Amino acid sequence: MKFDKTDEFAADWKSMPIDHRRIFRSLMPAFNTACQAYIDNPGQPWPANLRVKPMAHSAGIWEMTWPFSGPDGRATFEFFQLDGHTAVRWRRIGRHEIYQRP
Repeated sequence: MKFDKTDEFAADWKSMPIDHRRIFRSLMPAFNTACQAYIDNPGQPWPANLRVKPMAHSAGIWEMTWPFSGPDGRATFEFFQLDGHTAVRWRRIGRHEIYQRP
């Protein structure tokens, strides 16, 4: 699975506490596997623990949520074509405020 990120994601990432980054990184092996399963079969349900779903009112943008030690963390992403393959572009990461401009 290939990935890209927006400048907004990079800025959000820099402002996140290190322990929150660690949690996000720990989800990536399961996310990669689930992404490939979804790409191979779009009817395939996402694993419940990843809490992935399409965003309402934002066509083509997906969200993933997870519990931080306090409020839940969120990340938004989209699928796009890169070198002839479906890839993921991370758009935003943080808390509820990212939904203002996902």
